[in-house]
Amino acid sequence: MAYALYQIIVILLDVLWWIIIIQAIMSWLIAFNVINTYSDVVRTIMVTLDRITAPIYNPIRKVMPDLGALDLSPMVVLLAILIIRQAILPPLFGLV
Repeated sequence: MAYALYQIIVILLDVLWWIIIIQAIMSWLIAFNVINTYSDVVRTIMVTLDRITAPIYNPIRKVMPDLGALDLSPMVVLLAILIIRQAILPPLFGLV
């Protein structure tokens, strides 16, 4: 039972990892005018991704210093996911 819970948590962390990566790539494509934000599909995807990640980013953004246009909160979340997945979860579930 514990291993099943471990697998569910790992899958959820993987999904969150890919959501953050996709959001970062889309923001770069929008910044360089590769994709158009006037498209309803692009706007819907960006709003959905923002609604998923904003509750995770906001507490980190409150703690981190303001670097202007550079937002490092996705990198902090990705690093936290990596630490949780590889350093915290295995010993917690006795998989070491």
